[in-house]
Parts: sequence; C-alpha cells; structure tokens
Amino acid sequence: MIFKPSSLLPVLLWLGSCTAYPHLETRQTNTTGYHWVDTWTSMPQLVEPDNLPPAPFRGGSAILSDATLRQTFHISLSSERIRIQFSNTFGTTDLPIASASLALPLGGKAGVKDIQPSLLAGLTFNGSSSVTIQRGKTVYSDPVDFAVKAQSIITVSMYLAKGQAGSSITGHPGSRTTSWMQAGNKVNASSVMGTSTKHWYFATAVEAWAPKNASAFIILGDSITDGRGSDDDMNNRWPDLLLAKMVKSGITNISVNNQAAGGNRVLADGLGPSLISRYTRDAITQSGVKYVLLFIGVNDIGSASTDSGTQTQISNSLISAFKTIITDCKKNKLAVFGATITPFGGSGQSYSNPEREKSRKKVNDWILGKEAGFDAVVDFAKIVADPNNPSQLKSTYDGGDHLHPNGAGYQAMAEGFPIEIFKKFEGAAVVAFVFQLQVQLILLQHTTSKTIDDYTDLTPIAPAFYVSPRALQTSLPTPAHPYSYPAIHAQLYYITILIPIPIPESHPPQSLQVNIESIGLCMVTRGVGQTQVNPKYHNSFQLHTLPTNLLSIGIYPHRTAPRRIAYCTAKTRLRTRRTPVASK
Repeated sequence: MIFKPSSLLPVLLWLGSCTAYPHLETRQTNTTGYHWVDTWTSMPQLVEPDNLPPAPFRGGSAILSDATLRQTFHISLSSERIRIQFSNTFGTTDLPIASASLALPLGGKAGVKDIQPSLLAGLTFNGSSSVTIQRGKTVYSDPVDFAVKAQSIITVSMYLAKGQAGSSITGHPGSRTTSWMQAGNKVNASSVMGTSTKHWYFATAVEAWAPKNASAFIILGDSITDGRGSDDDMNNRWPDLLLAKMVKSGITNISVNNQAAGGNRVLADGLGPSLISRYTRDAITQSGVKYVLLFIGVNDIGSASTDSGTQTQISNSLISAFKTIITDCKKNKLAVFGATITPFGGSGQSYSNPEREKSRKKVNDWILGKEAGFDAVVDFAKIVADPNNPSQLKSTYDGGDHLHPNGAGYQAMAEGFPIEIFKKFEGAAVVAFVFQLQVQLILLQHTTSKTIDDYTDLTPIAPAFYVSPRALQTSLPTPAHPYSYPAIHAQLYYITILIPIPIPESHPPQSLQVNIESIGLCMVTRGVGQTQVNPKYHNSFQLHTLPTNLLSIGIYPHRTAPRRIAYCTAKTRLRTRRTPVASK
C-alpha cells in the first residue's frame, strides 16, 4: 500500500498476554492475524439409553452401524474457512468415521434432510477421508475453505461403516434440531430418506478461522439456555435471539456459543457432568473464548431437600463454586458475567417451595452484589418475573411448567440482555497507551515537518488498539500534548508499534532512511494516596525492518510490569531522511 503525504498515520498497538493455559497463549501470539474461534458448540454428554438413535440404528453390537448421520448447525460468526470438531468423550470404545462431508441445507433451513449439491465439500482428517477417534478423545477435521455467514445453517454428514461398538456414545440430546439417518454411505447424497430424531451426536464444535479481533462468548447453563420450550428447528433459544440482536446492532465479531444442557447442575453430575467439573473444558479452553456467562443453579436448588439446613448448604456451595469459576476465568484473562436464577414458583412445579425460594434469592443477591466479582451481571430474573410476585414467572412468559420460559420469555431475555457489556470489555487483554509522535520527512533537499498533535480517536479492536490522529498539521514540531487514556487492568507483556510512513509514489521506498531520535515509555501506577513513576520502561526499544513503508518499533517493558496500570505516556520522534535518486 502506498500512503499519500496527506494521509493520516494510523498506529497499531499490539499486546500479547500470559495465560494459565499454553494453548491460549498460542492463540494470543498468533502472528498470522487470524485464529480459530468457536462459531457453534454443543455441550458433549453421555447419551442416555432413551436418547440413543432410533431403531434400526441402535441395538446389536454397535450404534449407527453402516449408517449415514446428517445434522445441521446454526453458525454465529461469519468466516471463509471452518473446521469441525468430533467427540468421543464419553464413548467406551473407539469411534471410526469412514467418511464425512460439509454442505449447505436446501433452503438454508435447520433440520432438513436435503442439501445443495453444488456446495458440497468432503471432510478430511490429516489428509485422510477417514479417522478413528480413540475413546475419551476429540479430533478436528482439516480446515475447509467454505464460506459461512452468521445466523446461517450448515449441514454435516458422516458415515459410520462399522458403527460404534457398545451402547455409550457422545451427543447432545437437547438439540431441538432434527437429525437424519439412513443405511449406507450417503454423505454426498442430495437427500437422505431414513429415520429422524431430535438429538445431536458426535459433533461438538464448528470453529471459524477469523481475524484476531473476533472472539467467542460462551454461555454455561441448563435447560433454560438449552432451549426447553423453544420451537424445534427454529433456533429461537434465547442465545440464538441474542445473536440476532447483536448482528442487527453491528456486533459481528463475537460468536455466541451454547454450552448448556437440560437438567445440568453446578455441584453434582446428573444430565451431563456438573458445571464445576466441566467449565474448564466447556469454557476456558474453548477456541477464541473471551467472554463467559454463568447462568445456572436452579437444578441444584430445586433437586435438593427443602429443609433449611440443606438449602443453606446448597446456596453456600453454589456461591463458593461460582467464586472458583470466576477466579479461574480471570486468571485466563476472560471477562466473566453472571446471570440471576429465574423464578420457579407456582402450583404444580416440583421445585416450588419457600425454602428453595430463599436459596434462589440469596444466591441472586450475591450475584448482583459487588462481592461476587463478576465483570457484569444480567438480571434475567427481573426480566421474566411477575412484578407483582417475583417468585413466579410473568404469565405471558411462562412456558406452562412455571420453570421454563416460552418463546416470548426467551425473546424478552434476549432483548433485555445488555449487549453494551461487550464493548466495555472488548479491550480486556490490551493495555492502552497515550503518546505523541512527531514525523519529519526530508524529500529532495526540501524539509517538510508533519506533527501529529493530539490522539483522541481510539477505536479498540481486540487484541489491539488502532489509534488515529485527530489533526495533522504542516508546521515545525510542537511540544507534545499527549492524550491521557486509562489503561485496562492487565499485565504488560509485549508491545509492538507499527507506523505506516507516508511515501509519495514518485519516490521509491528503498531510498528511505530512518533515524530514531528518542523514544520513551513511562509506566505510571497509582499507589495508595500517591502516584508512582517506574523509570524501568524508559528508552527500551528495538527497531525491526518491515517491507515497503512500514516501520516497526518493538518496546519490551519489564516482564514484571504492575498489574494495575493507571496511565501510560510515551514520546517518540522519528526522522525519515531520503536521498534523491539519480536521474537516468
């Protein structure tokens, strides 16, 4: 790219951060500018006997023997390249996949058995069309150049020639999406003609190859998030409706991923493993994760005895478990949100009880309080409760069992979700800097000074800041007037400043010489009742060479930088000197 002399000088700051999980650090330091981000997930769990594939694809010595399984998934992040994760987490035997394919469903609808044959791609695994997944393991397909859009549907078909031996398989019973099965290898068939069921099997994630400013929002929950009471094949669970709201509002770089299961509890296994045992797998180590929401706990309260002693223990244990999850999320540089437990009072609802209501209120009061330490809170209970009787759902939002909202209730939850919390934390892994740049161009024995006087337009694009100047003056360098911008609370690790140098098209960049006069980075931390200046960060830089007209200055502050950075200022003066090119 050639920059005109009148161009503004955008500056890119990049900060990588240390994490508790090595693969997360790898994602943050990916130098390609892209990384893998969840665009669809389903919480893996052991499929109960009643939720196994219907006859004739169950029974005997193997499940889905000589069968094609066709399933559809709702995408939440646009991408030109994706990959599929298949899981054998709960299988007691190896899972052999003979072949698999990726396509778009006919009409773009969920749960349909037909595909658009013109948009069909075979899936491979390390270059092979087949793969065997060992018990307890997961595998990814090779990346596929297959364009998808947010809120669109994809179809994944897989053929199991031998099936999976035994009766223990991995799946997600609460899919509320139709899956199709037919005997024989039909992964490339435009339609399958066999049996259907409302469950997902084996596939647990679709990941998008997305720019670094894209990230994943993971929701940890139970049947209310899993969509009990929503419509089959309509993708109108509250997270789906929230996605639609976000896209409409212009938030297109955050995916929404549902890691919930009906009946799931925080403290004990039940329908799926307990949250306290699965949150690392289902949230912290997910690809591209940046935001986590905890919206769960009703089944712990509702399934426990109604005596006051038991309920006190349950409520205290829930709070303790939430504290543990919050702490681990923050250790991994994730923004963690809380959501209040929605009402369940009403005649005929087995959870309804005064002591259980006390537990719900106690936990909710803690979630809403500052002591909890959530980065933000979504008060779902207030959104769907009857204002005249907060222990019950509002009648127009009651799905009929006084526990699960109906479609209108899920819509209200999505509409009431404060999407501004994402903007508040979109730079959570980045430390903001304030600085003054003065650039002097000497061209053909003529001197032209360009002074960038004030940086005020900061547009955060995680994990980086783009900073553009408000004014570009043609004058001699003037004293710096840095714009102070409070830094995000994060540990400083590594910074790179990329400065595009405006070079007229008439002058080849090869003749450009750069002289760094001075550079200083001053870290200022606030102590108790005083302001402290740490001089360790002055005059520490390295110069890197980049192609064409990009100058890269790498600043390496001390690795033990303070976790609380109140303000940071830096002054940099660059002089670019060009030798006239001799005429031929």
